This record gives sequence, C-alpha cells and structure tokens, in this order.
Amino acid sequence: MSIALTSVLTSNAVRQDPLRVMVVDDSVVIRGLISRWIGSEPDMMVAASLRTGLDAVNQLERINPDVAVLDIEMPELDGISALPRLLAKKRNLIIIMASTLTRRNAEISFKALSLGASDYIPKPESTREASAAEIFHHDLIQKIRSLGAKVRRPAPASPSLAPSSTPAFERSREFSLRPQPAPVAQPQLIRRAFSTHAPRALLIGSSTGGPQALMTLVADIGPVIDRFPVLITQHMPPTFTTILAEHLARSSHRPAHEAIDGEIVRAGTIYLAPGGRHMRVVRHGAEVAIALDDGPPVNFCKPAVDPLFTSAIDVWQSGILALVLTGMGSDGMRGGKDIVTAGGSVIAQDEATSVVWGMPGAAANAGICAAVLPLNQIAPKLVRLFSGDRS
Repeated sequence: MSIALTSVLTSNAVRQDPLRVMVVDDSVVIRGLISRWIGSEPDMMVAASLRTGLDAVNQLERINPDVAVLDIEMPELDGISALPRLLAKKRNLIIIMASTLTRRNAEISFKALSLGASDYIPKPESTREASAAEIFHHDLIQKIRSLGAKVRRPAPASPSLAPSSTPAFERSREFSLRPQPAPVAQPQLIRRAFSTHAPRALLIGSSTGGPQALMTLVADIGPVIDRFPVLITQHMPPTFTTILAEHLARSSHRPAHEAIDGEIVRAGTIYLAPGGRHMRVVRHGAEVAIALDDGPPVNFCKPAVDPLFTSAIDVWQSGILALVLTGMGSDGMRGGKDIVTAGGSVIAQDEATSVVWGMPGAAANAGICAAVLPLNQIAPKLVRLFSGDRS
C-alpha cells in the first residue's frame, strides 16, 4: 500500500472517531443548549455536561475529553481557576472559554489565553434572541471542530523552515515537539516573488489564535510601525477589541486603538477594527482615512479581513504588504488575491505555528503568497521588507 493511500485511510479513521466535548457551565439552559448542538453534529459527542469547574477537574480522567467548553463564572471553582488545573492533568486538552460580553469577562478571557486556553467565545446576553443564538451556535461548533481537529493530529513541520519557539505559542509548539510519523509527501505550495514596489502600508488579518500572535508580532516590528501605517482586522466582538488594542499598545510600546470612523491614518499608530464593524480605508484629499460600516457579515465575520484588504488597493495600489495570521475559515484570501493582482504582496503564517491553519492555509494554497513563515520569522522579514529588501 502506498504512503499516500495509507495517509488517506488513517485520516478517514480519525474522522470517524467523534470529538469528545465536555460542557462546563452552571446554567442548565446553556448546558442543555450547547449539548443539543454538539449532539446533532456527526463528528462530535457530549462526553459530559457539568455544573462547576470543580466537577470538571475531579472527573477529567474519567471523562477524558478532547475539548472543554468552560464557563468563566461558576460556583465552587470558576473557569479561570479551573483552567490551569485541567491543563495540569491533560496538557493537550483544548479549552474554549465562554463568557458574556462584559469588560471584566473580556479581560479574564485574555488572561485565560495566556494561561493556555485555546480560544474564547462570547455568550449572548439572551438565547431568546434568534440571531444572537444562531451566531453563538455557528461560531461554537466551528471552533470545536477546527481546534479539536488539531489536537487529533501532529502539527506538520514547515517544508523548509523550523517551527517557532515563541513563548506566546507554547501550546502550538507542543504539537511540533511530539514524535512525528513517517513523512507524507505534501503538495508544493506555489510562491510568488515579492513585489518590486516599496510597501507603504502593513495590513494584518487574523482570527483564532490571533491575539497571542499579534502581541508577539507587534513587539518586534517597532521600526515598521514608526514609519508606516499598520491596520489590523482581528475576528473579535465588541469590548474584546477594546481590550486587545490596549494589549497591543503595551506589547508594541506604540499607540494602538480601535479605529474611529473618519480619522486620518498616520504612521506610528496601530489601528484595530472595532468589534461588530467592518474597517476600510478611503482617500480623503491627499490623506487616508478610516471608514467604518455596519454592513452584513463577510465570510461569516464582522469585522472581516477582506473589506480592509480590498479597500486598501484604491489607496496604496501596489504598495500593500498584507499578512494573514492564524485563524479559521478563508477570510483574507479573496482580498489577498486582489492585492497581488494590484501588484502588492502577501505573507501567511505557517501551519506548524498556527493555532488553526484556515485563513493562512487558504491564502497559501491559493498560490498568492510570497512567503509562508513561522511566527518568529515574520517580524524580522517585515522589518527587512519595509527597509528596502525586495526578496
């Protein structure tokens, strides 16, 4: 039997084994709702439905889940206290923090990411609102499926580059340090040459795993931020983007804030798309301005990356360098194609250091990237490119 056929059969076998999901929430309504959603998916099952973090810690070995959906506010032992105890018992457990949209819970969710949580999801204020419940349903199932798939398989090494050892991505790095199976031939990704035109703006798109990646990245691209506009769309709800902007300011030691409709874009500042609104850029006389809109979701996201990427072409033409970081889905790929067609360049984060290789994988597999790099190699590359390097 050929190696390629063996790989296909193994992959199919893995897919037939449903993900075991542990739901931990003190609300019987939320537990029931999430459990019904999970139970209706063919590739996942409810391994347990528990009321407190203490129950989860005490029963973890017996339940042996692949993924835990962990509420923040619970009696006996809350989510943020249960998190390190769960990971101490099972290091590769995927934990998705769930919380309502408050400033306090947003801050706790960011702390949870630093402690090893894989992702977060905002719970709607009321499940009676059909649209809010549907968004929660869609996002939760996608996060469970995407993150759960990664824990089931070893992260592939980059074809020619070593995986990152960046501290903020220790959990991703953990996958790459495990014993690897015999290598399977991978299709060669098409690489484009970098644009011969000097980049005049850095645009970044990210989703799942993005906050950690962004904070690592901006800490090392000070020379770029000082001289060029930096605009970021991270898939994230309101309040969370406020907190993320504050974290980016601390990591970069430069001003960072949620973009304001109509404000002039200048070098030296990081502009972040606010949760719940798409961010575009437009010409404002001889200057460039932010344009926010409340239009429908794009690629199931709001804010979405594609509107930013596409709008920038009218402003900077071939002088765009776009970066697609870790995240689910394919947002950024279509806008990246437009940027390349206009003469700009696209870089994607590699699979080994991505929490989810959806967005960067879509860009890489579309053949629009000039480079696919581990996280710890992206900042040095950006600094060189914005300093005049064209390769």
